[in-house]
Formats: sequence, C-alpha cells, structure tokens
Amino acid sequence: MRVSVIGCGNIAQVHLEILNSMEGIEISSVADIVEEKADKAAEKYGCKAYYDYIKMLDEDHPDAVHICTPHYLHVEMSVEALSRDIHVLCEKPCAMNREELAKIRMAQLMSTHEYGVCFQNRYNSSVRAIKNTLETGKYGAIKGARAVVQWCRNEDYYSDDWHGTLRKEGGGVVINQGIHTQDLLRYLVGSDVVSVTGHVANDHLKDKIEVEDTAHARFVFANGSIGLYDATTAFSLNAKPIIDIFCERATLRVEGDNACIIHKDGEIELLGSESDIARGKDYWGSGHEALIHDFYDCIASDSRFPIDSHEGGKSVEELAAIYESSESGEEVILGKR
Repeated sequence: MRVSVIGCGNIAQVHLEILNSMEGIEISSVADIVEEKADKAAEKYGCKAYYDYIKMLDEDHPDAVHICTPHYLHVEMSVEALSRDIHVLCEKPCAMNREELAKIRMAQLMSTHEYGVCFQNRYNSSVRAIKNTLETGKYGAIKGARAVVQWCRNEDYYSDDWHGTLRKEGGGVVINQGIHTQDLLRYLVGSDVVSVTGHVANDHLKDKIEVEDTAHARFVFANGSIGLYDATTAFSLNAKPIIDIFCERATLRVEGDNACIIHKDGEIELLGSESDIARGKDYWGSGHEALIHDFYDCIASDSRFPIDSHEGGKSVEELAAIYESSESGEEVILGKR
C-alpha cells in the first residue's frame, strides 16, 4: 500500500518512523509548505517531496494519507483526500468546531474509504488494562470519574505561526493537550457525555497567546455518573495525566503508563501491562504504533476503524460545549442544537 504524509513537523516523524517499519507499506511521498522540511523527510525515507498537498494527491495517487498538520487544515485536507477515494488517518482534533465536524462526518459518510482520528492513548497498555478490567464488571457500577492534566507550555512553545492562535489552533489546552485525556475519560466510563459545564482561563501567558491555558469541566454522562476534568499547561513540568474511575467496590486508576486498582481497604493492586515504547516525546503516549497498525488492519479486513469521525468527533462536541459554557456561564446540553 502506498502512503503519503501531509505535514513534516514533529508528530509526522512518529508516523513516518512507524510506517517505515511496517511490511506492505511504501512511503510514496511527503508534503509540507516548508520546502526544507519536506525535502529532509523525503531524503530520509526515499520518497518524493511535494510543497503543495493537492498536487501530491493528484500526481502521486496514494492509497492512504496521514494528516499531521496544524488544526485548521485537518478538515480541508481530510475532505480533499476522501473525495479522491483515499484512506485518511488524521491527527487530533478531527475538527475545531461543530461546523467543521459536520463537514468531515458528511465526507466520511459519502466515502467508501477509511477515516480515522489519532487518539493513540486508547492503545496504551495501561489504558487497555483498566478498560478490560472495567468491562468485567467485577468492581460494580461506575459512580463517578475524574481526570487531571498538568503540563508545561512556556512562551517559546508558541513561537510558530499557529500555536496560541484562535484561527489556526482553535483553542488552547482544551483542544490541544487535554483532548487525549478528555477522550479517555469518556472511553473508560463507557458512556457518552450528555451535558457540560465548563470554565476556561489564561493563567500563565496573558497578552502572549489568544487561547486558554487552564480549563475545568463537569461532565454528566448518559449512565448518570459525573466526570470532573481539569487541564492546564501552566504547570512547571509535564506530569503524567491521572484518570480515576470510581466504582462501587474499588477505584481504578491510570497514571501515564501505570495502571492500578485501589481497593476499599486501601490496598493498591498493580495491574500487569506490556512494556510500551514511546516514540517522540514521552507525554505523547506509546500507542501510536498500535493505532496505526490497527488502522491498516481495518483497511485490509474491510472493517470500520473504531475511532472514526463519529467516535473521534465526540471530543469536538465536548470541547465546543466547554467553550460555549465558559462564555455563557450556563450548562450546555449536547445534541440540542
């Protein structure tokens, strides 16, 4: 299968490294508007460099593309590829707002090809261990959940032309760093969010960025449980995100690559997990390789990739509600618009 990568920045290097290691995959081309980045990646992986992704799609005719560009380009590029009957794996978020989400969902609906969103942390061994344990029902019903992300993004992180801008990034910690943990919170609870009350603020880089660096949200899930979510990039370091799922008979915790069960008597039981290898920055998680392999397995077996625009778009619905609630000061009911 011939695969192209659009965008040759940091996260693209993870995709390229994994693709290059896979049997049956040929990296046929890369594209980036920064010619030096495209040329460097093309030389490393022995493929053709393009500086215009449309020209690449039309001339190279890849079977699949990986979209690793700034947020504001995700929907445009995904729609263009799907309309040419090309499979698409897109980095998160799949859209920046509800209007964009409707476009990509319609494009997927009209296409016979795979569309996937890169929420790689679902494939981390710690997350799989907790998910599998929850699905046994051994510890009773889920009563509530909480998630905390405390990372550091200083002024130099925003030195490019898109991070920290509303038009190109679409927001701050909610749409960029915290979205993975937000996705895992819903995934582990196993129930969709039906209402959101949220607050966002800039506590760290006032007058430096246009977007929030801190957020809090209260989620009500369809199963009646409550989830609390706190995320910030105003911390002094990149701490491991923590997710606690409170069940009737125990609390199940994911803390980065670690998973455990905290029993009612205080005993902590570590859950065995495989040794994951993180590619790129360690806070990106270690699930990219498993996710990318799963995506191509789904193509080969003609089955639907599980994190498509419907499933992957749920995080967009939630983050849009966080921003709306923060502005209005009111609870936002999902699906009522």
